[in-house]
Amino acid sequence: MSASSSNPFKAAMAAQELRYGLWLGMASPYTTEIAAGAGFDWLLIDNEHAPNDLRATLAQLQAIAAYGSHPVVRVPVGDVALIKQMLDIGAQTLLVPMVDTPEQAAQMVAATRYPPQGIRGVGGGIARASRWNRRPRYLHEANDEVCLLVQVESTTAIENLDAITATDGVDGVFFGPADLSASMGLLGQPAHPRVRALIGESMRRVRAAGKAPGIICADSELAKHYIDCGACFVALGVDATILAGALDSLIARWKA
Repeated sequence: MSASSSNPFKAAMAAQELRYGLWLGMASPYTTEIAAGAGFDWLLIDNEHAPNDLRATLAQLQAIAAYGSHPVVRVPVGDVALIKQMLDIGAQTLLVPMVDTPEQAAQMVAATRYPPQGIRGVGGGIARASRWNRRPRYLHEANDEVCLLVQVESTTAIENLDAITATDGVDGVFFGPADLSASMGLLGQPAHPRVRALIGESMRRVRAAGKAPGIICADSELAKHYIDCGACFVALGVDATILAGALDSLIARWKA
């Protein structure tokens, strides 16, 4: 996080520009720094399905700060107090899972904004985000630099997609193929043709509404398909999965 009040990722999403990312699930600032030097546009620190917590997230934000990648933090749940903590340790861009209604989306917007626009608690003096008050105008600039991405990953959320997308303060809509496929009765089939078609059509709706659609997709051909459907922020893989695959391949070659 620079001393600047800008958020380049938020600006890219507003312009619907394509940005490539990587999922970080290893909960290690060391591996996070390795990923930060690889050249990805953004890196997702996962608190929902990876063993991260507030302190582990802080360490990874610090590891990324020296590089050009933009950190995105996925919280485990849309909790107002937890969102406040993530913002205070310096996260500018948040991904909130399981947002099914426009009311939930509006609550997440409020959680990321200081009053009177929102309900974020004010404690800038002890926050890394304000550089411990070394950014004298942080409280007045913070609302504008927050980028909020919400996850649509159920049939209920798809039914409410237009209203969620239209919520003022929502910058992007992330589609979760694993949970969405399960919600459609296709557990374990995130690349099923019905899931693929629904996500593609939904991405077009989000983009037409002026917001940024996103997804994680390790299959390069499927990722290209979603980019053709208008995806703006695309995670191309997961660090733990990439490491596991490389290790499996290495030992398999020698044991063969």
